[in-house]
Amino acid sequence: MQEVDQAFLLAFAGVAGTLLGTFVVGVFFYIDSEMHMRLEVSEAADRYQRSSIRWVFTAYSVALFVPLVFAALHPLWGSLAFGLFGVVLLAMTVDCVRRILAKGASGSSRALVANQWLSSVVLVSALILPWALGGWAPSPGAFVPSLLLLLATGFTSTAALIMAQFDATMGMVEETIATKSAPGSDSKQPPL
Repeated sequence: MQEVDQAFLLAFAGVAGTLLGTFVVGVFFYIDSEMHMRLEVSEAADRYQRSSIRWVFTAYSVALFVPLVFAALHPLWGSLAFGLFGVVLLAMTVDCVRRILAKGASGSSRALVANQWLSSVVLVSALILPWALGGWAPSPGAFVPSLLLLLATGFTSTAALIMAQFDATMGMVEETIATKSAPGSDSKQPPL
């Protein structure tokens, strides 16, 4: 495996930091929005969503901090950081899978279910890959494919969470339309 230079690691950490920051801002806007307050989701769905948000936050954090550790310290510290974050991410994945299996956790969103199972497979692959490519003492370059996989998985998980919100709000829109078009409603419907 080729060696990676510090400039690449720092640029990669910059991309991960940008995605992490954007994700955090999006989560805060969502929590503060009226849509979050109006959505009536089950307790299981809310718990899964919280667990999934923690997972995405951690996946982006791995892609941010591990390259920084590799760029600044001895490669052993980068390997240890990757292993530590990997164990935390694996525990969070188990928590997410456990929560999505609860009745009503995914709502009507197939994107969440598909993404959760795909993310679980990719995570296991990403955790094994550096040692499969680099042996017992992998170089920083052996971690790059795993970091790319984690960054991409974090991005797809973000997209799945967004799509789940669109699915939930679509249900609200359909309910509003049905209520307005019901016989005896005060709103006038435009002619077809």
